[in-house]
Amino acid sequence: MTALLLALAVGLSAAGVCYGTALYRRDAELPGDLAVALEIGATRTTAVGSVIDRLGMRYAPAVLRMMGPRRVDRIRRRIDMAGNPGGLTLDRYAARRAVYGFIGFTGALTMLLRGQFVIAVILVAFGLFWVEVGIWSAVQQRKADIERTLPDFLDVLAVVVSAGLGFRQALDRVAEKYQGPWSDELRIALRRMDMGVSRRQAFDELRKRNDSEQVAMFVTALQQGEELGAPIVDTLIQIANDMRRTDAQNARRRAARTIPKATLTVTTFMLPGTLILLVAGFVFGSDVDFGAITG
Repeated sequence: MTALLLALAVGLSAAGVCYGTALYRRDAELPGDLAVALEIGATRTTAVGSVIDRLGMRYAPAVLRMMGPRRVDRIRRRIDMAGNPGGLTLDRYAARRAVYGFIGFTGALTMLLRGQFVIAVILVAFGLFWVEVGIWSAVQQRKADIERTLPDFLDVLAVVVSAGLGFRQALDRVAEKYQGPWSDELRIALRRMDMGVSRRQAFDELRKRNDSEQVAMFVTALQQGEELGAPIVDTLIQIANDMRRTDAQNARRRAARTIPKATLTVTTFMLPGTLILLVAGFVFGSDVDFGAITG
């Protein structure tokens, strides 16, 4: 019976692979928004990612319907916070969830039939969370890049504003000289202002797109300085100094948290291992006949 179930699972997997390959090769007509989503970032993703997107794009609307509007909004915000890594869009996210879910649950069923429960659990976790792990990692990396760039950017911006340029022109000029996520965020905010959005609203949207305390500090201080009529140069310099002070405090906190971890590692692993090596060296070096002792 087990052999029959295993053969059935293998047959279903093979049929699924053949069907997916046929869908990939078939010139199926997709809805307009999905066709655009498929092309967005096509040159930024990997070859494997492009294949996965094309295999799963057909099922993206069904995945989005199952997720519901509230969860779709949360996922959209997280993708924005991650900076659309690899050209990732909401529809491409849903397509990858469909493909990874099929691979994970099909593999888990096969492993269960073979009695390998641990691998089955790992495959289920892969199908459910692999895309989420990628987004979480991109969010953390983007946040670190922005917080590393922001203080120096503000110093340069203060110098340019001091030279006589307006704040809007200075932002545009300095953003052109920088590369990375913070420059991308500023260009988005500038384009929003070009479309008629107020500066306050554009920077509020920038703050919502980034899960960073330093970005929130920058936007809040900038808006407060504008309301109070404080000189923009002094505000920028003060923000940069506050960010560097916050970075130093965070570094000290991380160092303080590292000391107990290092102590636990040494006492749990290194110290017992060292004692075992010393005792074993003394025992083998003493030429004691343990057979005579134990009889």
